[in-house]
Amino acid sequence: MSTWPDTRLIDLLGIDVPIIQAPMAVGTTPAMVIAANQAGALGSLPAAALSIEQLRDALTTIRQASPRPINVNFFCHQPPAPDAARDRRWKALLQPYYRELGADYDAPTPVSNREPFNEAACQVVEEFRPEVVSFHFGLPEKTLLDRVKATGAKVLSSATTVEEALWLEQHGCDAIIAMGSEAGGHRGLFLSDDLNTQIGLFALLPQVVDAVSVPVIAAGGIGDARGIVAAFALGASAVQIGTAYLFTPEANVSASHHYALRHAQASETALTNLFTGRPARGIVNRVMRELGAINLAAPAFPTAGGALIPLKAKDEAGFSNLWSGQALRLGKDISTYELTRELAEQALAKFK
Repeated sequence: MSTWPDTRLIDLLGIDVPIIQAPMAVGTTPAMVIAANQAGALGSLPAAALSIEQLRDALTTIRQASPRPINVNFFCHQPPAPDAARDRRWKALLQPYYRELGADYDAPTPVSNREPFNEAACQVVEEFRPEVVSFHFGLPEKTLLDRVKATGAKVLSSATTVEEALWLEQHGCDAIIAMGSEAGGHRGLFLSDDLNTQIGLFALLPQVVDAVSVPVIAAGGIGDARGIVAAFALGASAVQIGTAYLFTPEANVSASHHYALRHAQASETALTNLFTGRPARGIVNRVMRELGAINLAAPAFPTAGGALIPLKAKDEAGFSNLWSGQALRLGKDISTYELTRELAEQALAKFK
C-alpha cells in the first residue's frame, strides 16, 4: 500500500500502513501486537503494568512470532510522596461500599502501582532493541532517553496541548501523538494538570501539525476509515487507534468491560481520576456516578486504585475501570488482523 497522501510515518517506522495499535494497559496482549504487525500496522506493547520479567516474556513471544517493527510504551510519571492521611480519607469515603458489599475494611489496603521508566526498563530496551519506544506523561530524564535513542529506536510521546507538542519536539521526539480529549484511557497531559486545557482532536491536531516539524499521529475518537481520512486531511501522518481493538478476540478484557463496550452509548464515557489518581476516560459506572467522575479526595497517581480492589472483587462492573474512548459505538467484533486490514483498505479507497 503506497498511495497514502503522507508517508512520513510509514517511512520513519518501517511499517506498511500508517496505523498504530494503541498500547492499552487494559486489553493489549502479545497476540494483539503480533496480529497488528502481521497486518502491516505498528503493534504496541504497554509496559507500565508489567513486571520486568513479564515484559521480557512478552517481548520474547512477540519477537519469536514476528520480525516486524514493534513499539514498547512506558509511563514517565513521578512517583508520589507517601500521604497516609490522604489514603485514610479516601478509604473512609469508600467505607459504605465496603459495608454494603461485605469487603473487609480493616484489612491492609492492596497496593496499586505503576512503575515509571527506569534503569531496569531501559536495560530491557537495550536488550530487545524495539524499533519504536513511546512514552506517556512526557519523557524520561535525559540520560535514560539518550540510552533509548542509542539503541536506534524512534521515540514517540503523547501531547494533549500545543505546548506539550512543542516541548516534546524540543526534547527529542521523532514523532508526536496528538491526543484529543475523545481518547480512552489515561490522558497524556504532563505540563499541566488542568483538565480545562484538554481539547478535542479536530481542534488540537491541525494546531500541533502547524507548530512542529516532526510527523504527527492523530489519536482520539478514530474508529473507522472516515476518521482516518479526516485525520489525514488535518495534517496527520498516521493514526493511533485503541478502543476499536478492544472489541477483537485478541483483547484481554474482563467480562464486565466486554459487556460495557458493547452496550454503552457514546455519551456514557467520562474522564475520571477515581481508579488511578490521574484523569482517564472510561465508561461511566456506579462509583463514578455516585462519587463524581473527578473527586479531589482520590490519592495521587498511581495509588488511588488500591482501596477499590476489594470492592472490584465483589462488584467488578460497578468498581473497575472500564477504559474506552468516545468512538466505542464504531467497534466491530472482528479480529485484530481483519480490523487493521479493513481500516487501511477502506481509508485508501476513500483517498482515491
